[in-house]
Amino acid sequence: MFPIPDDLMPLDFINRSILFGRSFFRMKRRADFCFCVKHMTLLVVLVFMCSSSWAQLKSKNDKAKQADTVARPRDIKILEEHKDKSGNTVRTIQYYLGAQRIIETTTIPSYASLHVPINPDTLNKDSLMVVVSKSKYTLDVYYRKKKIRSYKAVFGPKPLENKKMEGDRCTPEGWFTIKNKNGASKYNKFMLLSYPNDSAIAAFTRMKAAGTIPQSATIGGDVGIHGIWKGGDDMIELGVCWTDGCVAIKNKDVDELYTLVPVGTRVYIRK
Repeated sequence: MFPIPDDLMPLDFINRSILFGRSFFRMKRRADFCFCVKHMTLLVVLVFMCSSSWAQLKSKNDKAKQADTVARPRDIKILEEHKDKSGNTVRTIQYYLGAQRIIETTTIPSYASLHVPINPDTLNKDSLMVVVSKSKYTLDVYYRKKKIRSYKAVFGPKPLENKKMEGDRCTPEGWFTIKNKNGASKYNKFMLLSYPNDSAIAAFTRMKAAGTIPQSATIGGDVGIHGIWKGGDDMIELGVCWTDGCVAIKNKDVDELYTLVPVGTRVYIRK
């Protein structure tokens, strides 16, 4: 047996190491002490990393829960509707969002559905492009610069405003691509767009520097193209802009679009 150094005698060690707990009371050798300290440090680091990851996951889940509980417009009623001189439909509707009664008037250009016969299996997917016109309330699909589909679409509550930051519920404008596809979304099917892109980030940075948006603002994300809850197609038909900034189309239309456009398809959103 090696002799126990005087500076590690049990009584002296206890006096110096009370904060380390009872597991250290019987330590006799400095090497064992250093070994334990090293592993205790590693354990603390691991606990901190796990706690940080758990906090991030909790925050993400809380946001998802909040999105799932967003009130849906209900009891929709057309109060007045007429055609203007240009043939646009001017419609005043009333609906409830939670306990709040909302009355809004929208002007929707005349719409003609387009369904050119095609075989999705023979399409060159790289030649497809999606164009969303917020002022026309449409989502159009082009193949080799020829329009082959036109669907009615709705957006966030202020459709003609460009997205500035998270929470403004505006639909972003510009060029994007489809980054990911989810065939089992809460709104039927979901195609995630590449927002924020470089131009959106640059605009966001300029607005923050100019003080036009709060310094605490974040840019947001999770913007895409999706359908609607079961039985909700009337929202699209009547032009009720209810989303948090996404592009919503009827369920039968999103079913078809989902089969047409692959990940990587270019999407242009304009006023």
